Amino acid sequence: MNLTTNNKSACARYVATATLLIMSAGCQNATPDFEYIYLPGTEIGSGANLPFTPAIKVRGGSIVFLSGITAAPVPHSHPHIPAEFDNLDFAAAAQAEAVMERLQETLRAAGGELSDVVQITRFMADIGTNQDAVNTVMNRYWGNHRPASTSVEIVRLATDPRFSLEVEAVAVIPD
Repeated sequence: MNLTTNNKSACARYVATATLLIMSAGCQNATPDFEYIYLPGTEIGSGANLPFTPAIKVRGGSIVFLSGITAAPVPHSHPHIPAEFDNLDFAAAAQAEAVMERLQETLRAAGGELSDVVQITRFMADIGTNQDAVNTVMNRYWGNHRPASTSVEIVRLATDPRFSLEVEAVAVIPD
């Protein structure tokens, strides 16, 4: 087969257009790449007011693992220099706010949103004192979305003993 330059160009345009059409056809699906799994009485609106979903079934997408996030500025020194944190608000709500903002920023850098988080682990010092404030802030950021969640009480965080919250997460970002 002998193609002229014009025919090669037309063929390349045809292939590129066909490829874009095929790729965009998959983008029309507005269904999330995961499904919430509820146990009786745990559904949104059931009155349970849970800050999590019992389970999430992943059906597709790209899995993104997020490293632990604290209210510490990014970047900061390693090894840690406590003086870098002296100007921060160490109240539980303020830390939760900073963590959720950083979580959102990191997800957006990966092409996702908070609603793409399917699992979150919260490492928290003094859960009895801090959990209600942290839950209030996180629930505001999550809206109606509730990832599967685990909270672990810790003695202290490695970053600085004044921090009381660190969060790691797994997200499924649509392809």
